[in-house]
Amino acid sequence: MALIVQKFGGSSVADAEGIRRVARRIAQTKRAGNDVVAIVSAMGDTTDDLIDLANEVTKKPPAREMDILLTAGERISMALLAMAVNDLGIEAHAYTGQQAGLKTDNKYGRASIVGVIPERIVRTIKSGAVAIVAGFQGVNVETNDVTTLGRGGSDTTAVAFAAALNADACEIYTDVDGVFSADPRVVPAARQIKVMTYEETLELAAHGAKVLHLRAVEFARRYKVPLHVRSSFSDKEGTWIVDENSTKINATEAPAVSGVSHDRSQGKVSIVGVSDAPGSASKIFAIVAQADGNIDMIVQNTSLTNPGISNISFTVPSEQVEDVVAALEAHKEDIGFREIQTVKSIGILSIVGEGMRSHTGISARLFDTLAKEGVNIDMISTSEIRISVVVDPERLEEAARAVHSAFGLDSQLGEAVVYGGTGR
Repeated sequence: MALIVQKFGGSSVADAEGIRRVARRIAQTKRAGNDVVAIVSAMGDTTDDLIDLANEVTKKPPAREMDILLTAGERISMALLAMAVNDLGIEAHAYTGQQAGLKTDNKYGRASIVGVIPERIVRTIKSGAVAIVAGFQGVNVETNDVTTLGRGGSDTTAVAFAAALNADACEIYTDVDGVFSADPRVVPAARQIKVMTYEETLELAAHGAKVLHLRAVEFARRYKVPLHVRSSFSDKEGTWIVDENSTKINATEAPAVSGVSHDRSQGKVSIVGVSDAPGSASKIFAIVAQADGNIDMIVQNTSLTNPGISNISFTVPSEQVEDVVAALEAHKEDIGFREIQTVKSIGILSIVGEGMRSHTGISARLFDTLAKEGVNIDMISTSEIRISVVVDPERLEEAARAVHSAFGLDSQLGEAVVYGGTGR
């Protein structure tokens, strides 16, 4: 007997038939002799609909009340799913994040998990029933207020409970058959990856891949939770995400590049005419941090024609650009710069692979491919297993397809199947 945590995204429970299909999978897993804890997202576009409704009522919804509103979506789906599982003859009990024991800090809308005390879930499992938990939500340990974990937080909920319960595996069900070498909606020739390391998955998730939430992968790596990403619309084996020392990792040499990701969610901020002196960068990024700017890439260019002056460019999520610029402008005299230039939406293309640690010529092939496509590179960022470039967002998708082909990642098995519409 194994303990399995199963997470089902919004596209998997988008309607009554989807909920019944998910219930059958839970019942099948339970009847196979396993204990099951299911984490469920809101149905379909429910969260977006609730946000739109709040914005119709007021231009500035209070963060506390917004979290109360948004947790309603998961409460609906958890209750309906419990009903459907019970209808199949399997006892199931639904719990909100608060009832299940997920504790968070006080940051409404983007709370961090500070602990999981799954006492009621453990009792439910011991009784032989299935526990169904609302994802995306918890309770503030100081105020007892409901909080949400941010978009994609149901993935993090699932991994947190898998870690707290010492589960044998955490299955993340979505509308594709696993993790692919690129987004199959953009690169139809993308191929499924059978096994990936936490590090590869983190890099892909951080740079535009949408199948897994970044914080969930970080949680899984920290607590060594094996993740199995698969589709709720088929019975195919999905993608295992494990530690690099796992026995699931093939002994053969890792490919130079495992995947290509693309991201349109970032903007660029360029601070022009900054003093090239110790402390300038420190002042800038301390202010960005105070404005809650989440920086991805940074480039500093020192002027050859005007010694002592430099320009600093960095990327942040598009929705943070205005707040970051406002914070920097408020400290213009203290920092000392000429002007700030912004691009609200940029395109970031990334290639990722464990094999990049040992293979040479990867960057040359990437840049050569983009040059042949006539795609200009604006910024470059690297890690041991990743190279990211900023390109024209209008050319991003065709660049992704070209790079995917250049590194021999195209599948020979035909186009990937996308069963739903979101990839989550």
